[in-house]
Amino acid sequence: MRRSRTVPTAFTLCVLTVCGLTAVVARKSQSGTGTGALPAVRAIARSRLHAGPPRDADMILIPAGTVQIGDNAGPPSERPAFRYTSRAFVMDRTPVTVEQFAAFVKDTGYRTDAERYGYGGVLDERNGAWIADKGAMWRRPLGPSRPRAQKDHPVTQVSWFDANAFCSAYGLRLPTEFEWERAARMGQTPDGQVFKTGDSIEHNERYLINAWEGVFPLLDTGADGFRATSPVGAFGAAPSGLTDMAGNVWEWTSSWYVPYGVPESAPANGQGERVSRGGSFLCSPQFCQGYRASARNHTAPDTSLENIGFRCASDPEDVTNSAGRVVRETKEVALRRALPNQGGTAK
Repeated sequence: MRRSRTVPTAFTLCVLTVCGLTAVVARKSQSGTGTGALPAVRAIARSRLHAGPPRDADMILIPAGTVQIGDNAGPPSERPAFRYTSRAFVMDRTPVTVEQFAAFVKDTGYRTDAERYGYGGVLDERNGAWIADKGAMWRRPLGPSRPRAQKDHPVTQVSWFDANAFCSAYGLRLPTEFEWERAARMGQTPDGQVFKTGDSIEHNERYLINAWEGVFPLLDTGADGFRATSPVGAFGAAPSGLTDMAGNVWEWTSSWYVPYGVPESAPANGQGERVSRGGSFLCSPQFCQGYRASARNHTAPDTSLENIGFRCASDPEDVTNSAGRVVRETKEVALRRALPNQGGTAK
């Protein structure tokens, strides 16, 4: 178990709610920035980075369709449910991996927020609290004394600003949370399961996703084979062709966290939070069930945690050669062509 460390008094505290656990993570005070924001000039400069070689990545075409967003049986943040019609878009087959992020850093010299601040958020399992672990960053997401991140795992300890800079460097963007849910409702597991409240993450003694097994937050038995992140695709691809749409890591989206029904706009005070989707290895079936397709997480955009990563998206017409390979034929697309009245609608 990880030891909790005292947070230096030079830090200010921000309260996060991740996977049903109210957690405290320290963040350095940045004079003149406001909570959750970087100076405007620096943020713009980082969004204008351009990577050189094309990405070694596949992107999946998600066809236009109408789906349910939210869940009236879920928490208040997921209500009221409504219908959403999405245009076609493309999205990364997997979360961005450590290897892909390393190539970006090598090409651009980019430094993440965790590296700038000197720490990242890590869960102290023994005390059930988040701590600011000095030296935790994307290469060593659990701290400098723990093993290095494996190249085929999702990159973590990346803030929203880091994720946005990565996608922008390849001419891409982060998906909106509605796009993300549209894609998730095409199936989150190889058999097309779309997780709802109360659904089991186990079938025939086989775990379907990388989530928490055991007594949360004191003991993760690792019954699914992993006690932290897992290699992308370890639990197979959904019918859409996407992997890791439930569990493993939360994924940043471009969306500001606002109640459904309220027009989305950047907060005037600069203190808004960004939505992440998909749940993580820290999500317990007894608590947040964040791996449900409708589940929403919200975090300050300069926060870096061991369980949040991202994937990129784009409008199909905006994809450039540097983005990677676009895969246009998936199981869902083939089904939609064969049964035109069936595809594109949520279960």
